[in-house]
Amino acid sequence: EVEATMGRPAEVLARPNGDTRLYFSRLPMGREIYVATVGSDGVLRTIDPTLTRRNIASLKEGMQAKQVRELLGPPYRIVRMNRLEQDSWEYQWRIVEDRRILWLQFSYAGELQEVIERHDFESDPPSGPPSKGP
Repeated sequence: EVEATMGRPAEVLARPNGDTRLYFSRLPMGREIYVATVGSDGVLRTIDPTLTRRNIASLKEGMQAKQVRELLGPPYRIVRMNRLEQDSWEYQWRIVEDRRILWLQFSYAGELQEVIERHDFESDPPSGPPSKGP
């Protein structure tokens, strides 16, 4: 039923307690990821947004990539930065209408090294007077 409503999940994660977490991504345009937790009995337990201030504030250096992925869901983009020996995960999210961008830098060993979060200026509409036609 969840998939009929939410569509195909971007990722499915089986948890040790028998629950299954289904991640439904609305990235990049929707700037949202939802996780549905389904019990081992097949009953839906919760549907929660993952890209929230609370979740982002809980990110700490040293966390493992697996922990972060379970908390936030699959990133919009992963870029391997060979010279720095890092992987950069990108999430686009929002607070009400404020478009935000989150970059997470991981060592090749999968350890969170840096969290960068800011307003997404590139997604702002152009400002200034309307342009005149030709």
